[in-house]
Amino acid sequence: MVENLLWTENENISKYRYQCMNGSYTIIDLFAGAGGLSEGFVQAGFVPIAHVEMDKDACNTLRTRCCYHYLRANNQLNIYNKYLKGEITREALYTSVPAEVTKAVINVEISDTTINETFDKIKFLAKGRDIDMIIGGPPCQAYSLLGRHRKTMEDDPRTLLYLQYGKFLKEFTPKGFVFENVPGLLSAKKGEHFQNLQTYFDDLGYKVHFKMLNASDYGVLQERRRIIIIGWQKNKDMGFPEIEKVPTNAVINDILGDLPRLKAGEIEKVSSYKKANNSYLRESGIRADGGKFVTQNITRPVNANDASIYAYAIKLWDSKQVRVKYTDLPIELRTQKNEDSFLDRFKVVNGKGKAHTVVAHLAKDGHYYIHPSLDVCRSISVREAARMQSFPDNFYFEGSRSAMYKQIGNAVPPLMAKSIAKSIRILL
Repeated sequence: MVENLLWTENENISKYRYQCMNGSYTIIDLFAGAGGLSEGFVQAGFVPIAHVEMDKDACNTLRTRCCYHYLRANNQLNIYNKYLKGEITREALYTSVPAEVTKAVINVEISDTTINETFDKIKFLAKGRDIDMIIGGPPCQAYSLLGRHRKTMEDDPRTLLYLQYGKFLKEFTPKGFVFENVPGLLSAKKGEHFQNLQTYFDDLGYKVHFKMLNASDYGVLQERRRIIIIGWQKNKDMGFPEIEKVPTNAVINDILGDLPRLKAGEIEKVSSYKKANNSYLRESGIRADGGKFVTQNITRPVNANDASIYAYAIKLWDSKQVRVKYTDLPIELRTQKNEDSFLDRFKVVNGKGKAHTVVAHLAKDGHYYIHPSLDVCRSISVREAARMQSFPDNFYFEGSRSAMYKQIGNAVPPLMAKSIAKSIRILL
């Protein structure tokens, strides 16, 4: 029962949540991660009723972001900025907003045993308001090519999480939904999983449309292909929306030049910008709110041997635009026994173009994301990775360094999500 949840309704109804809700479309964000998808929807004018996520660190990231949106709407960003600078604790930040703001984040693993209580919590948060859209993408590692080598898909419960997603559709009957996943979903188990997914959603009363999109077409400085599935109630089917592309001539060096030039292992939790704003950073909203400082300039250490490999890879890329293969390295630098697979395990980010796909493996090592500048000779920092995913600089990631990288790599780029959300809002 909702009455047993010990959630108290704040008498001071927040402008962020309820004045906006009077004229805005509502969303539930499932398998929310750090909130890249919902961030794009919020920027496009949607109001999140609830974010559901199992990872504790990602939930704290979501709560912190909810505080940002509330404080910004209420002209109190000074409180949020104090938190970014370390002048107040996270607890102080969370208690500076109505309790309902952070309670919109529901930290739970979606399963048969938790789903009914999660439904009750969302209904309490909605306060009678209809849910217009459900958004989210179940964990996609099971559908990735790498994932298939690790474990047979038939034994991986993540391949059936779309069934749990569907239960939310059945309970809340939104007008439509957005389901994001990796390209491997289409071919997994010879297409059987995707066919089952389409049939399941059709049985629930939704007409399914899908396209493969590349984040680089929507202002993101990264080549990142993802399948976007959009479903509508059959009696209100509006097809796959025309998503306006956002062309840009910007390159990776345009989002690196104003950040601190840190060496491997160096950390500057708060830094001033080193260069003036440029057109891409301004138009993309990455340097938002007129901010004068940037946080989470956190790099990982690198040992002497790997540093030599990084330098070799950077020089080869700079001189010939050639990616180094492990077997091309000088014999004295080759310390790993595996010389038959993953030969591209060291990869320099293309500073004069777009980045290759940022993935959660960043949490384990940075070899696949070497900074393009020889003078720093390291892998990309937390903030640099976030920018490659198009997160604004005022977006703060909670948890350890590894947790931050994991959240960033798993996220939907907010700029891509914003383009999708804008097109859906036009249809609605």
